[in-house]
Amino acid sequence: MADETGRPAQGPDDPFADVSAHGLHPPLGGGASRQGIDASRGDERSAGARSGPAGEVYDWYTRGMALLGHGDANAAVQLLAHAVAAEPGSPSVREALGRAQFSAGQYLAARETFAWIVDRHPTDDYAQFGLGLSARKIGDLRAAVEHLALAVAMRPDISHYGVALRGARAALART
Repeated sequence: MADETGRPAQGPDDPFADVSAHGLHPPLGGGASRQGIDASRGDERSAGARSGPAGEVYDWYTRGMALLGHGDANAAVQLLAHAVAAEPGSPSVREALGRAQFSAGQYLAARETFAWIVDRHPTDDYAQFGLGLSARKIGDLRAAVEHLALAVAMRPDISHYGVALRGARAALART
């Protein structure tokens, strides 16, 4: 199955499938290991306090990504939201949440998630792409063109960025 940009989609509506493979955000903020994530939780785990699903942040992230890959975006959103709450400064966890929100049809939430990343990392082409796609879905075509154009300018070698930009520009021209 292909998405609106012509790329194969992992889930029913995942235009982000395989896009993050260009490696800008290794899992959990710059490649932090499971051990590093577990250590960040400190005494909370040993005290038996649980505010989320079973497992640790890394588990939530990997399970959320697996659910997203199998087309269960709503369940992925739930797990990844817990991961973001536990690791709020991690762009990779937020990126995963934004992908899940977009795939679940939560376009406003996805836009907010990608905007958070862009505000802190304006040179993140993938976040610009996600923000542009989300803006297009909610009908903000000017913002969509702006962010997709930035993504294309940063990474002209990624063809689906250009495809998405051309589609947004065509939609804007029709208005």
